[in-house]
Amino acid sequence: MIRRLVESVPNISEGRDQAVIAKLTAGLQAVPQVALLDVHVDPDHHRSVFTIVGEPEAMGTALFRLVQQAQQLIDIRQHQGAHPRIGVVDVLPWIPLQGVSMEDCVAYAKDLGARVGQELEIPVYLYEQASCVPSRAKLETIRRGGVSALQARMKTDSEWHPDFGPPLIHPTAGAIAVGARFFLIAFNVVLQSEDLEVAGHIAKAIRTSNGGLPFVKAMGVPLLSRQLVQVSMNLTDFRKTSLRMAFDAVKREAHRFGVDIVESEIVGLVPQVAWDEKLLYDLKLTSMGSNPIIEHRLEQSSVF
Repeated sequence: MIRRLVESVPNISEGRDQAVIAKLTAGLQAVPQVALLDVHVDPDHHRSVFTIVGEPEAMGTALFRLVQQAQQLIDIRQHQGAHPRIGVVDVLPWIPLQGVSMEDCVAYAKDLGARVGQELEIPVYLYEQASCVPSRAKLETIRRGGVSALQARMKTDSEWHPDFGPPLIHPTAGAIAVGARFFLIAFNVVLQSEDLEVAGHIAKAIRTSNGGLPFVKAMGVPLLSRQLVQVSMNLTDFRKTSLRMAFDAVKREAHRFGVDIVESEIVGLVPQVAWDEKLLYDLKLTSMGSNPIIEHRLEQSSVF
């Protein structure tokens, strides 16, 4: 009998306080039938990305507890980081992995969103496949302008009332986007440059919305701790635009500005079909820990 498994990669607006990250990690590890496969912490983005896999019911418990704990530990009013965000738990997707359909994940997203909105009084916006309002199905549309702009839209436009929870930004937790989507690869390329405009120009040239590669979202990000800049990407369908294609596009555009590539990194894990061993060298990838492939991490997990 095939086990029913879903994946989630909640993005938490905390990438510097190791004590907070340790508490959130311990909270996830305490839930039975849930495996925490990876934690990616980025102080410049001021963001942590948790890769979690589990049975749907257990995942619902784990993810609600994560939002509840983050609400208690993090204050969005004190947050300053390079990555866009709308809350202490910025985004929380449900991803079908095994024996579960996208329609199932839509239902799980709505159930979790309803509970977060009601019990924690955090405004919840459904996105991607779970969206009930087509005009705000894209995550970047919900995030546009950050917390203050989202609050203004709530007050002035009835179409921007949240799907669940009060039509008011939570004073410390902000808001949250909960959705269902296909497997996404978060991929960053670091440039040998301090010029954020260069990173921005490259991002604009390669992203789908400006006529670049298909299924690519991209932005330029400063890495203040390293005095460098980065092209930060989401590959929303690696079957159409692979890691290699995205890297080559950034490299090609960077050379137009006389800029070299320092390194690249994958945030979280990748499916086996998106990976080959040559990528480590060809893409100048930084250390990927024990194994970057989600299927392998699952096999190594003591939970399943």
